[in-house]
Amino acid sequence: MSNPSFAIIIPARYASSRYPGKPLVRLTGATGEERSLIRRSWDCAMAVEGASGVWVATDDERIADEVESFGGQVVKTSSDCVNGTERCAEAIGRLGPVADVIVNLQGDAPLSPAGMIPQLVEQLSRDSDAVMATPVVRASRTVYEHLTKDQAEGRVGGTTAVVDGRGRALYFSKRVLPHLTPEAAAMEFPPVHLHLGLYAYRPAALQRYAAERPCALELLEGLEQLRFLDIGLPVTVLSLDPLDWDAIELNNPGDKPVIERILKERGIV
Repeated sequence: MSNPSFAIIIPARYASSRYPGKPLVRLTGATGEERSLIRRSWDCAMAVEGASGVWVATDDERIADEVESFGGQVVKTSSDCVNGTERCAEAIGRLGPVADVIVNLQGDAPLSPAGMIPQLVEQLSRDSDAVMATPVVRASRTVYEHLTKDQAEGRVGGTTAVVDGRGRALYFSKRVLPHLTPEAAAMEFPPVHLHLGLYAYRPAALQRYAAERPCALELLEGLEQLRFLDIGLPVTVLSLDPLDWDAIELNNPGDKPVIERILKERGIV
């Protein structure tokens, strides 16, 4: 598939077990302006060139009202969706064939670089056997220390990925993988791949995914992408050079000041 079209879906739910109401959390940017997390995720999506459309998929009226207040598009989904991938599948079922590739921009990743999405779509296009593509970046030492601190203190932080020599995903975990020696952990960029909250799917793969029951590892880790691996569907990984900033996701209340600091450092309103 050459130059496939793509649309962006931002799945958002209110009832997060770790951080209820997270999409409506206000984050202060460089000018002192507060914007909700879902607004910042929308801003990220709107900065992407070439998207055929952008929608927020949610079952919550509070989130829908917030999106509509800043002129965003909403597609209503049911409360039965157990994760963002199922929500994307239902959204596309309602919207119809809007694009060749559907991009899931997770609503808790406002620091994702906009230029990454066309690269991700291209990665999926190059790997014709893969049904989904997702990006990783080499963790900086500060990101690695943030992840290991969360782990040591019993908090669920970011997600790491283990990738084979062909660029296919072997596993994803909320533990920090792989285990590192002290020497490796002290490197400026330790050999740990941080998974970023983006997925590009072929629409047929979304429907196949939604037709399957959640697998045991998906339920244990709380990571939706593991269902693809469990049913034997190949996931291609876009490996990116380290970013110039720490792409922290808003997973816990303690992540808020870190994200706000990065917004200010990067001059994001």
